[in-house]
This record gives sequence, C-alpha cells and structure tokens, in this order.
Amino acid sequence: MKRLINPTLLAALFLTAAPLSSTFAQEEKSLWGIKPTATEDASAPTVDAELGKKMARIQVDLIKHDITGSNVALVVKDGKTIYHQAVNSGKKGDKDISEKALFPIWSMSKPITIVAMMTLHEKGLFDWNDPVSDYIPCFENLTVWNGKEAIPAKEPLRVVHLMTHRSGYTYYNFPGPMPPTYESPHPNQTRYHDLQDFVEAVAKTPLWFEPGARYAYGINQAILGRLAEVLSGKSFSEYLEEALFEPLGMSQTSFVLDQERSTRFQPLFINNGEIKGFTFLLNELTYSPTSQAHFGGEGLVSTLGDYSRFCEMLVNGGVFRGKRILSEESIAKMTETSTADFDPNGAPGADMGFSLFVFSDAKKEGNLAPKGIYGWSGYHNTHFWIDPTTNLYAIFMSRAREFNWGIPRSMRAAIYG
Repeated sequence: MKRLINPTLLAALFLTAAPLSSTFAQEEKSLWGIKPTATEDASAPTVDAELGKKMARIQVDLIKHDITGSNVALVVKDGKTIYHQAVNSGKKGDKDISEKALFPIWSMSKPITIVAMMTLHEKGLFDWNDPVSDYIPCFENLTVWNGKEAIPAKEPLRVVHLMTHRSGYTYYNFPGPMPPTYESPHPNQTRYHDLQDFVEAVAKTPLWFEPGARYAYGINQAILGRLAEVLSGKSFSEYLEEALFEPLGMSQTSFVLDQERSTRFQPLFINNGEIKGFTFLLNELTYSPTSQAHFGGEGLVSTLGDYSRFCEMLVNGGVFRGKRILSEESIAKMTETSTADFDPNGAPGADMGFSLFVFSDAKKEGNLAPKGIYGWSGYHNTHFWIDPTTNLYAIFMSRAREFNWGIPRSMRAAIYG
C-alpha cells in the first residue's frame, strides 16, 4: 500500500459534512445499489442503528469530498452482520457496486500469501530460519549496497525475512518498482514469463541492507509465491486454489481478469492533483490470462463476499464453517511482533507481524480498539482488520487513489469509540 494523503485530512472533513442518508441491511445478503439522497433516514433498518449512522456518514463523505467513488463496507461481530452497505456515487464514469463487483485488492493479497505459507509450514516443508537459497538457489550469493557499490552480503536471506519485510528488498531498489510509480502497465507483468524468471532477476539486484537488519516494505510476497511453488510442486495460483480458495469458497478471487470478469471490475477513481475522474486506463497490472507471473504481494482481484470468507476463517481461529484451514498456533505466529511501531505516522500504535499490522496500543491511533487487532490494506483503498478480542472483523472496499490510512482509522473510531 502507499500512504500519500494525510490521514488527519479525512477526519477534519467529517466534522463539516452535510447530512446524508443510506439504507441498511440486517442479513448477510445486504441491499446493494443504494445511492445517497438529500436527507437522513434514521428509521432505515439496521442491526446496529447508531453504528449504521456513523458508518454511512463516513462512506458518503468519502464520495462527497472526492476521496473515493462508490464504496462498500462490512462489519461482522459474533458471526452476525452488524453493518453491510454499498454507497454509490452516481457520478459519470463510476459504476454501482453490486454483489459481484470485483476490486483489485493489491496489498490485501499479502495476508493471503502469508496464510498460504503458514499452511506449508504446518506440513513441515520448511522452517522459518531456513536460507531461501535452500529452495531457490539463485538467492545463494547475494550482494548488498553499501552506499557506493554492491558488496557480498554477510547474512543469508532467510524465509522469516520475507515474511516480515526484513529482507532488504523494497519496492524501490528493484528496476521498475512494483507497484509502479507511473501510469502504465507494469513491465514486470510482461517482462517475466513466470515467478522463477522474476526471482532470478531479483537475486541479481543488490539488497538495500543486510537481511534481517531492519524493516522495509517490499517485494517479499512475490518471492514467497515462488517459494510456495517449489515447496508445493504446483503453480502459485494452483496452490492458493487448493489450500485456500476452494475450501473457503472464494470462487471469485484470482490473478486473472478474463472478458466476463472485466465487465465486473470497478473503475478507478483518481484524484491526485493532476488527474481527477474515473478510468479503466490506469490498471497498472495486466491481470492477463496468459501470464504466470502471479505476484503474491499485489496481484489478486476479489469481491467483498470472497474476502469476508477469508476474514471469517481468521476471526474464528483458523476454522471456516466447521473445517480447519489454519491452526491457532499459526495465527499466533502471524501476529507476533517482528518490528515494533513500524509506521508511527501512518499506523500509530501498530507493530508489524507477518506482513500484518498488529495493534499494541490503539489509543495512539485515537480510538478504544482492543490490543491485538490485526489486518492490512491495499493501494486502491481496500482495508480490513480482524479483532479476536471482540470476535469482530471489518472490510472496506473501493477503488480509488491516492491511498488513505484515514479510512480504516475513521471506521475504527466509529466502531470502538
């Protein structure tokens, strides 16, 4: 994800917002296609009316103040939907969000990749401190940039470094950074036939620092995708289907947009000071059916319903509707602190686990959320978190640039106070 807008801006906008309305739904299959109107309807049905007012205000204000286009939010507590609402902008170029709407989830792909790696670890196929070169030999003789030149790395790259963003690979030391910083399909999507091609190129690139030395957000899950292929003997997409998507019923989650799926893809709303409006021309990833370069850090497309199944499994301690997908021990490992206070400006009070934020002190963020909530976000403003203490999860989906930490922060303030 990218943090390009001051999150306090969003909170300031909410203080001056005009009245709004929205319709709420009580069941899992909520009402869709609801557009904001001029007056507030306090009698609209909702499981939690007060939460409904707060959440709808956030969603409508995001549209009103040109932060997102149409958006949808879901909050589930104790297995029951307490809020589920799509708010559509009705603006030219936008699309109403339906139950089948597809979103590029970008970095919300990362937790899926992490869970896939946890399932492989549970099978005893690797250990956290194993050198990555044991499985992908091209990572054996790495170099590190010392400020003047590339010199041999002193430390081996280990699996745990990839899980925690402590590898030395960032998004920006690799030629043609990914996600890209320009408005065209990323060359990594066409340059490499598959993930093996990709990691061979990565291994030739100097690290920014010695593996394990510090935290830097980067391309680690793309490398983990290749590691998953080696360990499982399957393509990365095949292993995700077998281990997660099929047992969770995530039939709409994929690296691919074919012709039919493209018709359900939400347009991008961009408001970056130079461009403002809706477009399909700035996808940045190709989602090509012919590519096997499936990047586990950013490449997946999903629906709100599919991602809610993933969250349901996590909030239930790794069990999905009677079937265990992941052990409780694995979830505990995923949420251990690897880097304390990893982003004090964007995520105050949060530590880094296995590519997940984990709150140690939500008061620093300005709300009363309990210690231990964890989650992540995506570049085009998709957000989620899991709250194991109150048995709650929340998801927000839109397709908008620029990335804004203030959206989940405002949602947590509405939910927890």
